[in-house]
Amino acid sequence: MVEKVITLENVSLIDFLGPDNQNIRQLAAAFPGSKIISRGNEIKIQGQTPVISRINDILSALLEHYHQYGQITDKTVYQYLSSSDEDQQDRLLAASPDVILFGAKGGVIKAKTANQQRLVDAVMRHDLVFALGPAGTGKTYISVALAVRALKNKEVKKIIISRPVVEAGESLGFLPGDLKDKIDPYLRPIYDALEDMLPPEKFKFYMENKTIEIAPLAYMRGRTLNNAFVLLDEAQNTTPSQLKMFLTRMGPTAKVMVNGDRSQIDLPTKQKSGLIQALDILKDVNGIGFVEMSSEDVVRHRLVKSIVMAYDKFDVAAQQEQANQANRPIREYQPYRRPNGPGSAAPDASRHPDARPEDDGTQELPVNQEQQL
Repeated sequence: MVEKVITLENVSLIDFLGPDNQNIRQLAAAFPGSKIISRGNEIKIQGQTPVISRINDILSALLEHYHQYGQITDKTVYQYLSSSDEDQQDRLLAASPDVILFGAKGGVIKAKTANQQRLVDAVMRHDLVFALGPAGTGKTYISVALAVRALKNKEVKKIIISRPVVEAGESLGFLPGDLKDKIDPYLRPIYDALEDMLPPEKFKFYMENKTIEIAPLAYMRGRTLNNAFVLLDEAQNTTPSQLKMFLTRMGPTAKVMVNGDRSQIDLPTKQKSGLIQALDILKDVNGIGFVEMSSEDVVRHRLVKSIVMAYDKFDVAAQQEQANQANRPIREYQPYRRPNGPGSAAPDASRHPDARPEDDGTQELPVNQEQQL
């Protein structure tokens, strides 16, 4: 009889072992000639060497599955029990280096274009990264996936995601509800991404204990964001003072991403974008990563890429027209001349608005009879 002890680290016991340790009980029932005992965060296996080796392989595969999906069910245990050793190896190999995360429903989340991979690499190398590009290039989705991976890998203790609350041509001020109800529409894309990547129970738990915090940019003032993965989305709609405030919240162990799209600025016409200014100011600062995406990186419907390219072409034509107008010769300056003043021609009385058609301006005015007396 041989004994082996496996220590579970960075694992939620209820999610891995199941209610009343049902997952371990199911595993033990499949190997009646051995004993599998769970105490605290330790699992003790007793039996013959070949059996212990098989159980150890299954537990390793289940741990890998847990770290990818966040939960183990009785169906998961059955799948691994009924699969061959080669099937288990294939499952482990699925977690290849280019995979960022496995979604809540088992889908693989990874970079789909060269620039998306550049973004992933930049986040690994730099503590502050600016991601720029048009709609549909996956800036927000990839950023949220990187944040969730950092949280799962215990690289950070929390995720903080923020957006400036700027109305994009529509007023939401009269919507019913409290402040949270009014600002949630601005933050909905963030919730959608997180719900794709985390099981509902885990997502709810993280939100309730503030492990994941989603808030408007104004809520960041006065804070120090430390030991956290911090994402500012839609940064093109920040003012210069807002973006400076956000960047100076960065703590010594924080990872910060700033996403924006130059072509979708919703600020008032005369208000300068903080993102545009920051790119000019910080372009030569060492330690900051900049990743520029283009229409070639659009991963939504195929028409989105064509739409982005058409708008880009239109913007280039408009800029060229403005440049052509700027180069037109300036009209010769014509000084204002007061009527009857120096340099002005004698007035034509017939053009006076009160003149009769037959009046050429030369006939005499009637004589004042009182003056004749």
